[in-house]
Amino acid sequence: MTLQASMIVDKDFILDEVDPRIYGSFIEHLGRAVYGGIYEPSHPTADKRGFRRDALEVIRRLQVPIIRYPGGNFVSGYNWEDGVGPQSERKRKLELAWWTTETNQVGTNEFADWAKLAGTDVMMAVNLGTRGADDARNLVEYCNHPSGSYWSDLRISHGYKEPHRFKTWCLGNEMDGPWQIGAKTAVEYGRLANETAKVMRWVDPNLELVACGSSSSGMATFADWEATVMDLSYDQVDFLSLHTYYNNNENNSENFLARSLEMDQFISTVASICDYVKAKKRSKKKLYLSLDEWNVWNSIGTSRATERWQIAPAEFEDTYTLEDALAVGCFLITMLKHADRVKMACMAQLINVIAPIMTENGGPVWLQTTYYPYLHASLYGRGKVLHPVIRSPKYDSKDYTDVPYLEAISVYNEEQSQITVFAVNRHLSETLDLDINLRSFREVRLVEHLVLEHDDLKATNTKLHPENVIPHNQGTARMEEGHVQARLSKSSWNVIRLDVIKE
Repeated sequence: MTLQASMIVDKDFILDEVDPRIYGSFIEHLGRAVYGGIYEPSHPTADKRGFRRDALEVIRRLQVPIIRYPGGNFVSGYNWEDGVGPQSERKRKLELAWWTTETNQVGTNEFADWAKLAGTDVMMAVNLGTRGADDARNLVEYCNHPSGSYWSDLRISHGYKEPHRFKTWCLGNEMDGPWQIGAKTAVEYGRLANETAKVMRWVDPNLELVACGSSSSGMATFADWEATVMDLSYDQVDFLSLHTYYNNNENNSENFLARSLEMDQFISTVASICDYVKAKKRSKKKLYLSLDEWNVWNSIGTSRATERWQIAPAEFEDTYTLEDALAVGCFLITMLKHADRVKMACMAQLINVIAPIMTENGGPVWLQTTYYPYLHASLYGRGKVLHPVIRSPKYDSKDYTDVPYLEAISVYNEEQSQITVFAVNRHLSETLDLDINLRSFREVRLVEHLVLEHDDLKATNTKLHPENVIPHNQGTARMEEGHVQARLSKSSWNVIRLDVIKE
């Protein structure tokens, strides 16, 4: 049986412009993300600064616009001064968030160097767990002030005459979580975030600042936390963060692939809370959302290394399946559906730790299944989101009702005269015939139809079999009288790329 679905793509149905930063990522001092991931001086491909060039190569392909650093839970116990100055003089410290030993061989300046090589901006995070406004303003001065002050001149003495000019900063991390070093109530955090933001802006008025939302929508304080924090800091911040992870540990694939409906509701709820505070304050400012931690995290039930105080142990190195990649595709489509409010997002994390990219210490780099929808979205999902009119058969799962088998969105890059349709067929056993009506475009040419699929929903890529699940461009899409006709394989991620010849 072949199911039927349709979507109308009209150039006048504009939702909003995509902020490229929704394709951001995250690197924390956790597991082998830094040491063994981006930095390994003894690796055969390492450059003179110790950065793995093989990892840089596959990261550059993603065109990641921004990367959050250095945490994460790590930042709530981090003294940034430990990571600057001569590497030979840096102290090893017990890292309490993940029970490891931090060597501090990579710190603020090294990461700034690496980010330039990777072609990405940095979203810095300040420690509001064990520290506060004073240390945050000092860090801004160290990073962004040109010269003539103690902290800026210290940076210069460390070999960095030009300031880093980091623009985007997170005001702590998951401060509502009892696992967090220096966890706080909403009132405590809201006041601290407000005062910290104030002095950071006095040092550098060009900053944009992200306040911590709830660690997840499952927190008992969710919604109250957002309302209170925003009430106390709305005027000083630009974004509110959202964190959300999903897994299929109950092995219910239909339910798992419907989780993007939960993400959709999460985003809508937080946006509504921000708008409530805006109305309450009679403010004209619109607060945007930063979904700066999101991913599939199957090992989320485990925590910390089993043996304490190791240096960069392997932690949370999930192996991702085809169905994980499909879920990631659905999450990316969901964020695009909210392009009017979600202006930044960070897939957590980039390398080795619940990541699309894996490395072996001293060995090769390989790409997980989740790399590919992330790559396609980043490359082809820039422009204006065109809100599609979709008709699709639906199903009910354990936790969700009326789940459309077709999850899809369209993006129009007017500058490049290109339309991209991203589509997931959630059906586990049936193909889906999709009709795309391009009624507002007079002439369109099909460029390609990329497909990520496999007979086995649990298929993975590994070091020994790195190309077991990779996309191909042999999709069935064809043009027919101003429509695209495409047969979407069961359980597949699809990217249909079109050139606009005439509007």
